[in-house]
Amino acid sequence: MDKLQITGGQRLVGEISISGAKNAALPLMIASLLTDQTLTLRHVPHLADIKTLTELLMSFGTEIIRDGDEIRLTTKTLTSAHADYELVRKMRASIFVLGPLLARNGSADVSLPGGCAIGTRPVDLHLSALEALGAEIVIEQGYIKAKAPHGLKAAEYIFPKVSVGATENMLMAACLADGISHIKNAAKEPEVTDLAKCLVAMGVEIEGIGTDHLIVHGKNGLLGAATHDVLPDRIETGSYAIAACMTQGEITLTNTDYSLLSSFWSKLKQSGAHIEKRDEGKTVKVSMTGRPKGVDVMTEPHPGFPTDLQAQMMALNTIAEGAGMVTETIFENRFMHVPELCRLGANITVHGGSALIRGVDQLKGAQVMATDLRASMALVLAGLAADGDTVINRIYHLDRGYDALEEKLSRCGAQIKRIK
Repeated sequence: MDKLQITGGQRLVGEISISGAKNAALPLMIASLLTDQTLTLRHVPHLADIKTLTELLMSFGTEIIRDGDEIRLTTKTLTSAHADYELVRKMRASIFVLGPLLARNGSADVSLPGGCAIGTRPVDLHLSALEALGAEIVIEQGYIKAKAPHGLKAAEYIFPKVSVGATENMLMAACLADGISHIKNAAKEPEVTDLAKCLVAMGVEIEGIGTDHLIVHGKNGLLGAATHDVLPDRIETGSYAIAACMTQGEITLTNTDYSLLSSFWSKLKQSGAHIEKRDEGKTVKVSMTGRPKGVDVMTEPHPGFPTDLQAQMMALNTIAEGAGMVTETIFENRFMHVPELCRLGANITVHGGSALIRGVDQLKGAQVMATDLRASMALVLAGLAADGDTVINRIYHLDRGYDALEEKLSRCGAQIKRIK
């Protein structure tokens, strides 16, 4: 497997263009199953997860043409509604195909998903939401077998817990359900809003976009063609902003959206970062002089602090003046990066869902192992600030979520290289 070698201690200065958001692009690609017309998506990142989903969609009969950052998806006819384990096991987002396949085909067989080892992330919310729309679902031999022989029917459903993925799955399925569906306690993450905007462009009437109450006017028939720009990756934006702070550098982030990260920017400013936004927030310059200050962070559903930036913020706290408490409320088992950060010299004590980080003067390079996507980025950030060489193993996690990471960091002065 590939490794990353980072020689730390370089002050990062330069410009990084932010790619399209992985967490938005995946459900947007899946939305193409709701129509026999072409869905064109622009600003799509080059990631392993995009490639995996491309293979999965092609197994259903979707024709896919990629030209640079643009992807054109056309599913004239569904040749299959079976999502095989060998493809689904690689990526949890594969569960999103269940709703669209069921809505269009009347039945679907989808393997229980795989992906990052950051907790069980059960699919029960997905299933109960689809059952509210009239689906009959059983789980047999590791497959979710769903059917709605007479089509899906509109429903009012209140999520017992906020779930981005389950909201997106129900939202897509409701587009082809008969009647007007009310999705309550819906996730408000920007990626959900992006999906809703794309579905509107495809011909669906959706009220309450950006709120926790989505009203979907189902259509009797397939949706239309559309062109949609994937929103900027707010997690990539936050990760590189932290890189600037941890190296006492100055990085200008372009093609981003400042408004997607209000809670994060507030915490970064508390740590001592200087943040300047330009071009209506599409360009953000982040810099820091001196050591950061320790900050307390608690992850929450949007617009709270994103769970996908928790590990990176912990990395910032490892070299801060004073201490910071990081509390994870979204996923269990999401502190797997703690032992690896401690290998670099971090001082972290975990108490249940909280971690107390006492800042140290200097991290030291070492061999570490990535455990999941965002933990991988935390180790990259720590390596950039550490003295000496850090070698990160199992970086295939990084390839799932960060487009051209080595190139972007190298252009800002990082000494980073991939070891085959």
